[in-house]
Amino acid sequence: MPILDWLNKKEALTTADKTPYKVLVENKDLSVGDQTQGNMLIKGDNLEALKALLPYYKGRVKCIYIDPPYNTGSAFDHYDDNLEHSIWLSLIYPRLELLSRIVTQRWHYFCAN
Repeated sequence: MPILDWLNKKEALTTADKTPYKVLVENKDLSVGDQTQGNMLIKGDNLEALKALLPYYKGRVKCIYIDPPYNTGSAFDHYDDNLEHSIWLSLIYPRLELLSRIVTQRWHYFCAN
């Protein structure tokens, strides 16, 4: 079976675990809508946000929709989508690792088979 390998892969494999937990703090001035619904808009680094959500949602989420950087080779005003592939893989891997921990085990079983 082919194995994906890249420069700094060992570090990327442990980044999710090394990322410290941070506490999510509600900003009442920016809150709108029905507070009992549990909806959140989190401003900050997505790796830190995923790690902060993990204690609350580990194994409880049925579906995740993300819009990751696709590394298209283009540069935009707000984002450079032209990273060297090993850098991109090292950035995306820990996020996918945390996302996989949040998704229910049923989903893992479905995707593995």
